[in-house]
Amino acid sequence: MAQIIIRNLRKEFGSFTAVQGSSFTIEDGEFFMLLGPSGCGKTTTLRMIAGLELPTSGEILIDGEDVSQRPASQRDIAMVFQMFALYPHMNVRKNISYPLVSQGVPKTEVRDRVAEVARILRIEHLLESPVGGLSGGDRQRVALGRAIVRRPKAFMMDEPLGALDAEFREIMSEELRGLHDRMRATTVYVTHDQLEAMQMGDKIVVMNHGVVEQFGTPQQIYDHPATLFVADFIGSPSMNFLRFDGAVKRGASSVSLSGLDVETPEILDETAPTKLVLGVRPEHVILSDAAPYRGRVLATEYLGTSQIITIEAAHGTLKARAPSGQIAHTGETVGLTFTAPKLALFNAETGRAFRTAANQGVHHG
Repeated sequence: MAQIIIRNLRKEFGSFTAVQGSSFTIEDGEFFMLLGPSGCGKTTTLRMIAGLELPTSGEILIDGEDVSQRPASQRDIAMVFQMFALYPHMNVRKNISYPLVSQGVPKTEVRDRVAEVARILRIEHLLESPVGGLSGGDRQRVALGRAIVRRPKAFMMDEPLGALDAEFREIMSEELRGLHDRMRATTVYVTHDQLEAMQMGDKIVVMNHGVVEQFGTPQQIYDHPATLFVADFIGSPSMNFLRFDGAVKRGASSVSLSGLDVETPEILDETAPTKLVLGVRPEHVILSDAAPYRGRVLATEYLGTSQIITIEAAHGTLKARAPSGQIAHTGETVGLTFTAPKLALFNAETGRAFRTAANQGVHHG
């Protein structure tokens, strides 16, 4: 398998810039997610790594070799797309074996490698079946088998589960991650689904308008978002934002909301008075009768073991994730406290998070 290094990657289509100066490293054997909304540049980035698009500038290194201007055929990359792209006139065995047959691999080796892939994907019983009669999940397994049988340096997957229904997506995402753990194959996976990325990925790059906003582990990105976009995009419900005017001093461990001091992680940056945003995840909003910061309950949404309580406060509307047994009546005023070590502070003008004692080492784009 392979380590993949991306340096200052840029792609222009005429006057439109699809990818702007992306840099990150995909370690050997990682399950690496390219995450972002439609049109953010994630698929273009994947296609450049695979060699289906050549970059306008920048470098792509696979196992230390610069392949930036090499075509796909010279990169030893296997692709899996959302649309299965199977040969309908061939059965499962012939679809999987096709890449090997076209390369002139000896018949005995073809047979052995197809049998091995079928065992890994648990589709031995389907090898002689026509692909037209298969379910969506089984057809995706066949498409994966055709990629795996080549034993490439890396796999590129462009929303491979996007055409499946919700139940199949959940099953196949678990199977894909399990397959990766068994094979330890370097995998680059494009998705717009943040839950899928958090569930499956070792590392995540979050992209927006062609720019890498942040990269890191799922936990790092969830706990310490580098920008307002990441904080809003990751999490369900997403992070709450309390907007206020104020200044920040280096070494401070609180901010002032309408004269009330709210404890935060130690702040390592400094700024003159400007527009600020305090970010707090719903699970870190705590209802407390004694708290001086107050809000009015707008609605409650029961989720079984927990509930989402929507609260209107002076600096914005918040959502709190609370135990289902906690009583909160619509229209009542409640006190709110926040879990200080988990708070984030952003500059509203730039959208960037301030450095704090809690988020040191966070990788921005």
